[in-house]
Amino acid sequence: MNDLNKALGDISSIRQQVARSTEFRGYGPATLVATGGIAIVAAGLQAVWLPNPTNHIPVYLAIWVSTAILSAALIAVQTVTRSHRMHSGMADEMIKMAVEQFLPAAGAGALLTIVLVGSVPAALWMLPGLWQITFSLGVFSSCRFLPRPMAAAGAWYLLTGLTCIALADGRALSPWTMGVSYGVGQLLVAGVLFFTARESNDED
Repeated sequence: MNDLNKALGDISSIRQQVARSTEFRGYGPATLVATGGIAIVAAGLQAVWLPNPTNHIPVYLAIWVSTAILSAALIAVQTVTRSHRMHSGMADEMIKMAVEQFLPAAGAGALLTIVLVGSVPAALWMLPGLWQITFSLGVFSSCRFLPRPMAAAGAWYLLTGLTCIALADGRALSPWTMGVSYGVGQLLVAGVLFFTARESNDED
């Protein structure tokens, strides 16, 4: 029994090592384009419904937290189905690796939101910038198993996040600081995945 457990443990370790050295192809470009579109639509809705977000922070948060949850749900469902198609028997390990890379940044963004809302309401104008910066850290962390050009998307989110903070006032809550940042950013991510996948297929 001990030999069997050891063998199973060795197989699990080998599978994890293979997963860590394999490019993850579970993110679908079309779904990421859709999430960029969702961000732009949310920005348009904010522009119509919430012309003065500084005085209606709960509504602002409702719009963008709902947008984030919807986008994350779409990506999660599509990632699971696509991973089982693209990675076959390695799908579970690949999905676990992807979650482990991005989850700390997502968790940090959620905790930052809770702390600022509960303890530092005067600094809530910083949220868009902080969200984008933490998202950029998730992208950079994920670059180890994604195509190398994906670093450009991480740099985009870092730049837009810093730009939002540099505004230093309620202008950071403009609908387009989020709409343009995530709309363009997700299109950039989708473009990198699409063109690198096509190049890989051409080489094959």
